[in-house]
Amino acid sequence: MLFKNNYNYKYPKKDEYQLNCTSSNMNITCPANYPPTTYNLNFKSNETCPEYFRWIHEDLKIWKENGITREMVESLEDKGTHFRLVIVNGIAYVKQYGKAYQTRDTNSFWGILQLLKLYPGRLPDLDLVFQCEDLPAIKKHDYKGTKATFAPPQFHFCGDDSSYDIVFPDWSYWGWPEINIKPWVPLLKDIKEANPMKNWTSREPYAFWKGNLHNGPRRQLNKCNSTNDWSTVIVKQDWREKEAFRNSDLSKQCTHRYKLYMEGISWSVSEKYILACDSMTILINPKYYDFFTRSLIPMVHYWPANPDNLCQSIKFAVDWGNKNTHKAQEIGKAGSKFIFDQMKMENVYDYMFHLLNEYAKLLKYRPTIPEGAIELCSEKFSCSPMGLEATFKQETMVNGPSKHGPCKLPSPYDPNTLEAIIDRNSKIKQVVEMWEKEIEVANLP
Repeated sequence: MLFKNNYNYKYPKKDEYQLNCTSSNMNITCPANYPPTTYNLNFKSNETCPEYFRWIHEDLKIWKENGITREMVESLEDKGTHFRLVIVNGIAYVKQYGKAYQTRDTNSFWGILQLLKLYPGRLPDLDLVFQCEDLPAIKKHDYKGTKATFAPPQFHFCGDDSSYDIVFPDWSYWGWPEINIKPWVPLLKDIKEANPMKNWTSREPYAFWKGNLHNGPRRQLNKCNSTNDWSTVIVKQDWREKEAFRNSDLSKQCTHRYKLYMEGISWSVSEKYILACDSMTILINPKYYDFFTRSLIPMVHYWPANPDNLCQSIKFAVDWGNKNTHKAQEIGKAGSKFIFDQMKMENVYDYMFHLLNEYAKLLKYRPTIPEGAIELCSEKFSCSPMGLEATFKQETMVNGPSKHGPCKLPSPYDPNTLEAIIDRNSKIKQVVEMWEKEIEVANLP
């Protein structure tokens, strides 16, 4: 049986790649000619990548001077990492150290395989180690001063200011079958179609949040769950109850003027879904970031809220928005526009391409296939009868090679510009906190 991609991506239109899931291949072996590498490599794009691609340079900066050695990569093997991925001559191999939670690892394999199909022969040989847990693990305090250049280069879904983890797009762009979340392309389409069905002014004038309340600081949200007192609607959804997600549809959760984003143990994949809603996103001062969120601007793309004064801070944002509906609407639209314009799937793939390409330039050795590694190909993840997981993979399979190159990677930030960006965002948040305090003082008896 041959499968093909059902979603109309911007890039390949031809079904040049098809899965060989015939009965004669039930042992799921990789095709001998996989992946093809004979395509013209001279295609270039005239389009410059979005601004957030500049963070690639920041994430790799500490290794620019001395590079990355094989010993640094292999030192991560016994430190709780999940897999080592090597690309040699356009073919991906993986050595698994431990099974990640749900499909975090297999979806990451899948995404990289699709990238190799999209830009066959364009990625150099590389060797990396990936960790799929919630929290960044390469702590800066363990590599102070000159030791920083010897920090092991670990890829991860998120980072923070106290870690050196290299941030990579998360697994959910190819779907999250365990909780019934579609892949990014069809889900974004559903949200875009649903947004105008209830215009902003006719939406419920409250802040809405739905999710798991067991993790980290989210427990505090229970205190704010009173529509009348705090203008907040909190809906608990337990990760452990699979039936709770059967009828859960993210495209139907954009019915409030305000949407809350709050971290759990660390960053959450929900941030991109919340921002896409046209509602004014209230971001409760996140500590962690993923690959694009560092380019979001407070009071432009979202409203910054203070976790130290949580319920009052959320209520202040809602009250302000209900009194300044035009401005609140603008913030909601700007956040949504950022997602729809800059977070297209082709940009996700291009970010992966540039990050891996820039990383490969830092390697001081020639990557080789490690002992115990297995070859990866699409058939190994899509031919078995795995229900929704296999369906999502079949639906997100890249049909053929891109007829143009990836977008052009913008130059690194110069130190003054980067400092100015950080200073600007900090000052905006301070202004909002000042407004909140003024209201508190005015309301004192």
